[in-house]
This record gives sequence, C-alpha cells and structure tokens, in this order.
Amino acid sequence: MTKQNKDETPTKLMWLDIEMTGLDPDKDVILEVAVEITDFNFKTLESYEARVRGGNQQTVVARMQANIWWKEYPANRDDFLNKLADAKPLGVVEDELIELVNKHFGSEPAVLAGNSIHNDRKFIQRWWPSLDLKLHYRMLDVSAFKVLMQGKYGVAFEKQGLHRAFDDIQASIAELQYYLDWLKSQDGS
Repeated sequence: MTKQNKDETPTKLMWLDIEMTGLDPDKDVILEVAVEITDFNFKTLESYEARVRGGNQQTVVARMQANIWWKEYPANRDDFLNKLADAKPLGVVEDELIELVNKHFGSEPAVLAGNSIHNDRKFIQRWWPSLDLKLHYRMLDVSAFKVLMQGKYGVAFEKQGLHRAFDDIQASIAELQYYLDWLKSQDGS
C-alpha cells in the first residue's frame, strides 16, 4: 500500500456491498458484489454489479445451505444457486473493480462506504488483495451513525431486509441521508 496523506480530503465515495456464503473470509467465499461510486451529495457517478464464482461450486452450495442466514432468505439463496453458472471468476471481478477505482479515483485512494463495511473489507483483503491496495485506510461506516443516532437521539431508520448487494447499497445511502437530514432539521436550518 502506498503512503496515504491523512489530511487529503476525499472527493468521492465507493459504496460497496458483498454477499458471501458466510462471515468468515478464510472459510467463506464471495457470491455477489455491487459498487456505486458517488460524490458527497450521493449523486451516482457509476454503478457496478457482478455475481462471483470463487471456489468449488459444490463447496459453495454446501456452505450456503449450512448457513442459518441463507436459510432465512430462501428466495435469495435459490436465486444465487440458479445463477452461479453465469458468475464471473474472482480474478476477473477484481480486475473490473480496480478499473472502476482507477477511472473514478485516479491516484486518490478510494474510501469504502456502507453498512458494517469492515466485514466486507476483510473479504476484500482475503480475496482481492490488489483491490485492497487501491483503498483508503479510512472507511465511512453507516453502522456507526446507526449506533450514535439510536443511542444518543433515539432515532431509528427502518430498512427493508432484501439482502442483495445493490439493494443493500441503496438502503445504506438512504439511511445515511435520513440521519443527516434529521440532524439538519434539529439545527433549525
């Protein structure tokens, strides 16, 4: 990783969500990724989605079927399983993501944004190490806002439980916008 200037102001955000067979990057694999590049007004500059083929398909199916989370979303599980054959190889997806970062961020490290983005970052570090080198060490985690808003102000954002990568990004952006709008309304402006 190149040395990053901690005082450099980021100009864009790389909203990212990964769906995987489970939460352990050493045992589980990436199934789907979605990215939305936005400015700080949350205007979309470009979007990307891909299903990912990583690892032995039988192992992937077994991991999904053993994971209680996937059992709670049978429509998502079945959709993934039906479309696994159309998925892109892990390395191809990493190359496409790096190309997207290069296009929109240039030499500026990309700041990841999303809900519980630290876990997605663990999967990036494990499965897409070349992409990880393009990312800023700082991340914008909407989950931190959730903790603050619920704990300090009793404000909660109601999210739909779709649990698909692109839908989750849209929900994360909407949630952060909701909190920012609420804080602005308290300011009296």
